[in-house]
Amino acid sequence: MTLVEQWPALENGLPAGWGSARLELTVTKGDAEKAAALLGPAQPLRVAPGVFRLTTARDGTALNPTAVKRLVAHLDEQGIGGALELVSSEAAPVTPPRAAEKSLAQAWDDALATLPADWSDLVGEIELLSSDYVDLAALQLAPINPRRVPPGATLRFRCAATFGYGASPGMVKRCLERCDERGIRGNVRVVRVLCDTRPVATQGPVWHMGGRTV
Repeated sequence: MTLVEQWPALENGLPAGWGSARLELTVTKGDAEKAAALLGPAQPLRVAPGVFRLTTARDGTALNPTAVKRLVAHLDEQGIGGALELVSSEAAPVTPPRAAEKSLAQAWDDALATLPADWSDLVGEIELLSSDYVDLAALQLAPINPRRVPPGATLRFRCAATFGYGASPGMVKRCLERCDERGIRGNVRVVRVLCDTRPVATQGPVWHMGGRTV
């Protein structure tokens, strides 16, 4: 039986869900040097005269099964016969399902849900996943007057629950929905919040963050 005929039977015998496998190829000693040269792409380990071990993997960390088949077919074409055996195999690592990414509008709703019922003023930040979004996001968020926080891709804004300086919660959400509609990705968080403020002849509290007035 040729090597290329041996490989399908060996591959079919691997357990379901396998991720990588170690193979042992035995050829006649007279063909060992020629086989070593042809097996170069698989980076084989020579464990004895005429005996090579190589690894195949489905995740790209080693030669994939299709490449192994091509490699042993090439050995057959060069008149090199031998025996191909399975030494060991490992299951593919289980990757936990990725949590669904929140929209900016949903992240805003979730942030508001954590606040006390009597909150009155807050400072929020929109952390964009890429600086490529900054200009487009600033345009969509213009009604809430965002300010960029250097040096990253974060935009800061103020929001007032009922009155005072800052956009309304509804306006913030609508602007974030506009960002979502244009594929802008990121996260929203509340960084400062006050409850039950009662401005007297003012537009609301003055915030100082990082030595600057917000």
